[in-house]
Amino acid sequence: MKTAFISRKDNSLVGRWWWTVDKWSLVSLFILIGIGLVMSFAASPPVAHRLKLDTFFFVKRHIVMIVPTLALILSISLLHPFQIRRLSVVGYIVGVALIILTILHGVEIKGARRWISIAGNSIQPSEFIKPFFAVVSAWMICEKAKNPNFPGLIISFALLCVLVSVLMMQPDLGMTVVVVATWVTQLFLSGIPMLWIGATFTIGILFLILAYVFFPHVTKRIDQFLYPAAGDAKNELYQITQSLEAFKSGGFFGRGPGEGIVKKHVPDAHADFVFAVTGEEFGFLICLIIVGLFCFIVVRSLIRLMENSSLFTVLAACGLIFQFGFQTFVNMGSTLNLIPTKGMTMPFISYGGSSMIALGIGIGMILSLTRKNHSTQE
Repeated sequence: MKTAFISRKDNSLVGRWWWTVDKWSLVSLFILIGIGLVMSFAASPPVAHRLKLDTFFFVKRHIVMIVPTLALILSISLLHPFQIRRLSVVGYIVGVALIILTILHGVEIKGARRWISIAGNSIQPSEFIKPFFAVVSAWMICEKAKNPNFPGLIISFALLCVLVSVLMMQPDLGMTVVVVATWVTQLFLSGIPMLWIGATFTIGILFLILAYVFFPHVTKRIDQFLYPAAGDAKNELYQITQSLEAFKSGGFFGRGPGEGIVKKHVPDAHADFVFAVTGEEFGFLICLIIVGLFCFIVVRSLIRLMENSSLFTVLAACGLIFQFGFQTFVNMGSTLNLIPTKGMTMPFISYGGSSMIALGIGIGMILSLTRKNHSTQE
């Protein structure tokens, strides 16, 4: 009779983790990271060639980022919920400080300051603060539910306002939408009266209208999506057009590894449009499998939460799951021209150091909060 890799009687930190963590989600995650590595080999060499870099420049950087990402996922998933809260408070404060530093000293690209160089590496602080905000916000809302006299909602709203303010100073409308939507999702799940949800939704719509009116790049992207036949839009929508052609060319089984054409013409083939390269070289079937893996992680995590009685755990994990699912939807939707383009990477598959590290933090937290007989204690 075979013995278990780790005994159920093992009461060590790793032993408790092994028997409580969601191994199915963990395996699905490793498969996605593996697919991302394959797609890095497939999509990035032509981009590196255009930029006169080493052929496998982006592949090497992608591999380098996988190592700390996996380390973060595994180490954070070992933590207890109260440790997740403490980490998130520190992460939120540091994140806001880094965003302010980026506004003051960051690199300006197309009128926005979202990147800053630290120790020779360019990072995007707004990516890192997303998971920390979701946890801290959930904590404050939960404390309000436990103690009606505690101003948890006010504190949570204040944290949101601070974050939105610094994000809009960059400006970064896309990230602003993500954090606001995360907060609204948590409010809804907390059982707040629908009147408040309706008021928040109305304010959000007004905010988007104002963004369309006052931010030229937002106006441009929405107009391109709504009026693709316009002269200027035809030139600007080159990547989208190439992306759709790639899916048509790939068909059900794809043209074959290395046989894709779109990656030779699309500047972001290794990043925002890696899904198009996947569709062209590996076909609709593999794309469907990738979609299935993302859906499985989201649904599986939500099912695990149904067994949990901790309001904090449910709110925090749902906020993190929403961010993961929303980013996936935006990337795929943009690639397929279902929504206006927004520079969001496909989780763990696209090239992007800041995004991958931030996703590692978020997924590590999800795995921690969905552990059985672990996250029920606050």
